[in-house]
Amino acid sequence: MTEPIRVALIDDQSLFRAGIKMLIDSQPDLTFAGEADNGHSGVRLAREVQPDVLLMDVRMPELDGIEATARILAEADAAGRRAPRIIVLTTFELDEGAARALRIGASGFLLKDSQPEFLLASIRSVYAGSAVIAPGATKALLSYMGTPSATPIEPPEFTALTEREKHIFRLAASGLSNGEIASREYLSEATVKTHVSRVLSKLGVRDRVQLVIYAYEHGIAR
Repeated sequence: MTEPIRVALIDDQSLFRAGIKMLIDSQPDLTFAGEADNGHSGVRLAREVQPDVLLMDVRMPELDGIEATARILAEADAAGRRAPRIIVLTTFELDEGAARALRIGASGFLLKDSQPEFLLASIRSVYAGSAVIAPGATKALLSYMGTPSATPIEPPEFTALTEREKHIFRLAASGLSNGEIASREYLSEATVKTHVSRVLSKLGVRDRVQLVIYAYEHGIAR
């Protein structure tokens, strides 16, 4: 039997934490791994329970979600362990804080009033290695990334990709899913997944959100 996905939550609202805990525990493939009410205790929680997926409120007292995200990812990297997939949560439309968290390495961004089914699907999606952005927020995300390079800049790690990997990179950066790329390129979805994994590894980016940001900032894909 497959082990359930371990989900933790960092949020300063007790009623919200209680609701999320009930939602997570209602799913047979998910389990609630713990909670914290501020960034400092959230960093400790991530270190102690090492969840698979971490839901992170952006605005909290003592230490906000952006800095907590940075510390959690840095600690995991320094310890050589797998970092949790972090989904940042906010009550507002995408803002600079959420955009910063995504640039740091968060795997997704959702509004707190997202439908429960969408939140659950997002948890499963980021655990599987994909990334999630609140519907309609992609354009807003790019507006916080600054002006892209007018002339494409191909860093050394990008030039090290094979021509096939560069092609897959551009398709993924344009927002196509593995299934859509597979259909377009007449490849199996497993083959596409392998290509995407190699691209992420060679470029040193965590997931598709980071891949899109990488492409945008270097002017490689429009």
